[in-house]
Amino acid sequence: MNNGFIKIACATPDVKVADCCYNADKIIEQIEEANIKEVKIICFPELAITGYTCGDLFLQEVLLDAAKKELVRIIKKTKDTDIVSIIGMPLMANGKLYNCGVVINKGKIIGAAAKKNIPNYSEFYEMRHFTEAGEELCCDINLDNEFSIHLENVLFTCKELPELVFGIEICEDMWVTESPSQKLAKSGAVIIFNLSASDEVIGKAEYRRTLIKARSGSLACTYAYVDCGIGESTQDMVFAGHNIIAENGGILAESEHFSKGILISDTDIKKLMYERRRMNTYDTYTNMKKEYFSLNVKETRLDRRFSAFPFVPSDKKTLFDRCEEIITMQAVGLMTRLRHIGCKSAVLGLSGGLDSTLALIVTVHAFDMLGISREGILAITMPCFGTTDRTYNNACLLAKAYGVSLEEINICSSVTSHFSDIGQSADVHDVTYENSQARERTQVLMDKANQIGGIVIGTGDLSELALGWATYNGDHMSMYAVNASIPKTLVRWLVNYEAEISEGDLKKVFLDILDTPVSPELIPPKKDGTISQKTEDLVGPYELHDFFMYYMLRFGYSPLKIYRIACLTFEDTYDKKVIMKWLKVFYKRFFSQQFKRSCLPDGPKVGTVTLSPRGDWHMPSDACANIWLKELDSGN
Repeated sequence: MNNGFIKIACATPDVKVADCCYNADKIIEQIEEANIKEVKIICFPELAITGYTCGDLFLQEVLLDAAKKELVRIIKKTKDTDIVSIIGMPLMANGKLYNCGVVINKGKIIGAAAKKNIPNYSEFYEMRHFTEAGEELCCDINLDNEFSIHLENVLFTCKELPELVFGIEICEDMWVTESPSQKLAKSGAVIIFNLSASDEVIGKAEYRRTLIKARSGSLACTYAYVDCGIGESTQDMVFAGHNIIAENGGILAESEHFSKGILISDTDIKKLMYERRRMNTYDTYTNMKKEYFSLNVKETRLDRRFSAFPFVPSDKKTLFDRCEEIITMQAVGLMTRLRHIGCKSAVLGLSGGLDSTLALIVTVHAFDMLGISREGILAITMPCFGTTDRTYNNACLLAKAYGVSLEEINICSSVTSHFSDIGQSADVHDVTYENSQARERTQVLMDKANQIGGIVIGTGDLSELALGWATYNGDHMSMYAVNASIPKTLVRWLVNYEAEISEGDLKKVFLDILDTPVSPELIPPKKDGTISQKTEDLVGPYELHDFFMYYMLRFGYSPLKIYRIACLTFEDTYDKKVIMKWLKVFYKRFFSQQFKRSCLPDGPKVGTVTLSPRGDWHMPSDACANIWLKELDSGN
């Protein structure tokens, strides 16, 4: 439960219609199984104790009494478990029958909620037996001399972890235009449990899945949908046990169709709370009553897995569709800028590396959209002290394959002259030595753009901005930064996508660029002519930094929470000490380099994480990293 992770479960037990004793046995078994697996909240389907398909048997007192008796047995049998159970059953109150979800915890009944929307169309005829639960419903129901149930529209809150709040709705409640979950979420519920008995017809599963994802996204909640399955009467319907746990618009876990058993997932309530804080349009109520349950607070064993590349879809088709969409968005942004200023020329520094390659790809697409000749794109290669033959040749080959204009301007003499002007030794390979080259290249690009009436296209990416891995007023500056919201791990896949759809020389040069180590090439190469300065040796692996950046900026994860999930995600790749080392480097650089981000050129936002000071990220340049670093130190 530390870091906001809570293990929850949707359970579909084997059912015998109207056999409450058998059904209770199966519910008890699944509660005990879930408890062993460290589940903290388990939910069962609609009318799980009796079965959903009892029909007019719901009017029989013997069935209702048996259901109450078996609920008491479930409570007593599971009283020593550290778990909250939500169990569907019929309950009589004030002469009316209600379809309810009863919440039990450690031998006590915490409360119950009743179904508010009773379907009476197509194959459903629930109004024949059940009454809608209005807002005014509030009553106590005696089970026996020991137990009673308070039935009311309430939220359920953990005493030990007040942010853990859940609400209940039942089946049809989700399908209506104004579902109870809206009020529950606005009143503080971060988890909504839906006890359901949804029959299966062709196409319904996909619609159900879409609805649940959308509901969890619009309410910034976890939505756990629990469906009945095998054992329900198939006289007129078939039930699939289609359980789904969705979190903030994405599926965490989903059961196979026509199955039974327990579906478990770790949901992240702190992430959901961050999302609600972030959205100032998220309305809240404060007038719903709360009932309290108790859990032992301890660290949740994480079965949930996190993508090592959160910016990159794992499915190949989705990835390719995403790449096409992103490159189009970048190109449309540049196209719009060029058209607005009436510009038919663009200048960019082409190094033979990934970032400048992507910038050229985008620029070519933008010119093609405008119907302008690619010759209006001036790619300039500017070899200097660290340039290798491999990157130089790739830059030339790429420009030729794309049919853009190419110019070579060797800057060695101008940089050497500058060294003489400022008293810098060419033998001292310090930051001045490196940055002088970067700034000279920027000056050349700006002046050439003036000569031809064009604009300078920026090549730097989001990961470099996060780390401040750019020369201030050097490669940091441009007139339109097309890669500004593209992280390094995604840059590689965008170039790879372009390689996949290309042929001949263009494809060949793309593949070699992808195979080249990432480097600014500001230090002379090795004696064999290969790159001597590799960025990831100096600043750390970009796959780690992109992972850190994503969870810090997108979901507000704390340093130790990021460290925890990074150790889990990269356990086969990096030692924990290595992860801690680079995580500290990330925070130090992220905070100290904000001044570079505070004066970024324009560039298109294409994802949910970006660092534009005019858009998603507003941060003072003088903010301190101390409390973030102290948290990491406290975890060592």
